[in-house]
Amino acid sequence: MQDHDLLSHFSIIQDYRQTGKIEHKLTDILLLVICAVIAGADGWEEIEDFGHDRLTWLQEYADFDNGIPSHDTLARVMSLINPQQFQRCFADWMQSCHTLTNGEVIAIDGKTLRGSYDKRRRTGAIHMVSAFSTANGVVLGQVKTDEKSNEITAIPELLKLLSVCGCLVTLDAMGCQKAIAQAILDKEANYLLAVKGNQKRLEEAFAKHFPLSHVAQYQGDYFSTIEKAHGREETRFHIVSDVIGDFVALSADWPELKTLGVALSFRTTKGEIPENATVRYYISSATLSAKQFADAIRNHWMIENQFHWRLDVAMGEDDCRICRDKAAENLAGIRHIAFNVLNSHKTFKAGMKRKQKKAAMNTDYLSELLMAKGFS
Repeated sequence: MQDHDLLSHFSIIQDYRQTGKIEHKLTDILLLVICAVIAGADGWEEIEDFGHDRLTWLQEYADFDNGIPSHDTLARVMSLINPQQFQRCFADWMQSCHTLTNGEVIAIDGKTLRGSYDKRRRTGAIHMVSAFSTANGVVLGQVKTDEKSNEITAIPELLKLLSVCGCLVTLDAMGCQKAIAQAILDKEANYLLAVKGNQKRLEEAFAKHFPLSHVAQYQGDYFSTIEKAHGREETRFHIVSDVIGDFVALSADWPELKTLGVALSFRTTKGEIPENATVRYYISSATLSAKQFADAIRNHWMIENQFHWRLDVAMGEDDCRICRDKAAENLAGIRHIAFNVLNSHKTFKAGMKRKQKKAAMNTDYLSELLMAKGFS
């Protein structure tokens, strides 16, 4: 591998083992774990098995002078790695191999690793907050929180790792905080934040100025879509407005507020009356048309539908019971590397699970994944 490759970014991670007792280089261990997870290995024993089966191939990329480390060694070393160093290296690697486009939607959301709950030590499951590039389907960075409620403090820490200049950063209602809005602007990006009851004054202003009757008959900029499936028809209606009425005073608390957005959706079933409508409110520092607004909030859900869902269904994240020290957090980062490598490779058009199986069976394909542009 070349000097600009993935392992060169991770080579700065500190190795906390006693120098005289190190038999396996940290970079060798990281390469083994990354490749094994790409190939679908679920735990330390399977990673060790993969290493023994693919030792000759692995030695094309790293030394492995003392063979393959045992699963106990893998577990111990991965639990010692400093997660903050790992996260910094991950974000730096992604910045070196992924170029963001102006206006690109970066969705930020959290996911709980349910299997990381440690009943014996009485420690709760960890919660990872990730930034997802919706245009190219890759993770840009991640940080851990102890609880879902701590996303508010984790999001600014995640933003510090990222380079999102010119992008539109989207967050659900939990991230609708003045400090987070400012942190996004400080990164020379724009925010699009969902509004709910945690920002009562904003919610009340939306309810006052954009009642259902007003939204349904809106005369300004609007964009609507209709989707039909399984006998149901879903209509989504989006409107945008400049800062008006009560929002003028509120804008003093929300830096550079420019656009108010309302999304109305409802379903009708053939032969039945329309089901209850759902209304969602948004604020943004970007000047957005109704279509741009609709596309942005639709893209935000890609982090759930295309990333979190695949982590569970294809990569079995929730079933993973690894919870020793920092191992769960670091292994989550390894899965994100594997996700990026697999999802970015388009030559073999298949689902995540099928790509993993092909990588497990075919070292030529695994080599192709590693050496693909941007991930070599």
